[in-house]
Amino acid sequence: MDNALKTSLLGILRPLVRHLIGRGWTFPVLAEFLKSIYVAEAQTHYGEDPEAMTDSSLSLLTGIHRKDIKRLRAELREASFVPGLRRDAGLAARVVAAWVSSPRYLDARKHPKALPLTAGSGRLSFEKLVRETRADMRPNVILDELVRVGVAEIGEDNRVRLLRNAYVSDLPRDKIAYLGDNVGDHLQSALYNVTGQGKPFLERAVYYELIVPEALEKIRPELFRLSEEFLQAINRKVMPLNTEAIHRRESRGRRMRLGVFYYEDKSRLAPDEVRRRHTKRERKL
Repeated sequence: MDNALKTSLLGILRPLVRHLIGRGWTFPVLAEFLKSIYVAEAQTHYGEDPEAMTDSSLSLLTGIHRKDIKRLRAELREASFVPGLRRDAGLAARVVAAWVSSPRYLDARKHPKALPLTAGSGRLSFEKLVRETRADMRPNVILDELVRVGVAEIGEDNRVRLLRNAYVSDLPRDKIAYLGDNVGDHLQSALYNVTGQGKPFLERAVYYELIVPEALEKIRPELFRLSEEFLQAINRKVMPLNTEAIHRRESRGRRMRLGVFYYEDKSRLAPDEVRRRHTKRERKL
């Protein structure tokens, strides 16, 4: 294994392993889980016909014993993998995305309008919004979910008001599902760029090693606001394209994910070392 890849893997795996230990995942449990992933990925991406690959060829490719290969392939054929995000959570997120991106549902200041639960033909309502998003679930079920997580409320005037511009579930199961979706696609994007097979995907970050805690505390809300505005702008651009494809019952399509994340921690270097490196870079300039 080359040192660059090993260093990169350490950065990826350390926080994951730390979390797994806290969740009670011992090494043998993880190792057995990884075996099935090795077999699945090898036969899916390294053979023209997954079923035609022999146990011996998979064993040679993965380093897993042929006896285990046979068992794991049988388990994979019987396995039924379903998306981790609850169906009502996914539909609720879609309704909120449509609410904050469709011009008809925004006021003059581009804020989401308060909506009556139901209304006459042609008039805006929460029920109409749900129907337009093709959410195959009763409006009251989606509304209950939005109210439960504090994203929406029903006022005394019987109008539904959006309290936050994004659906964020508080359930551990949903958080884990988002973890797999977001981090998984981020990793796919970065690895695609490493292979250099085609036009690179967007994969950028801003990083600073040394910031005074009080200064970071002051600027953090502004960073979050700018990130939220960026995501809303992207949503307004892309949501109509998604809606059009759904209405046309398009049989062809591609999926996309564009995300924002934020992380902060103690500086990994001593302040004097950061200053020394900064001074060295300035001299080169």
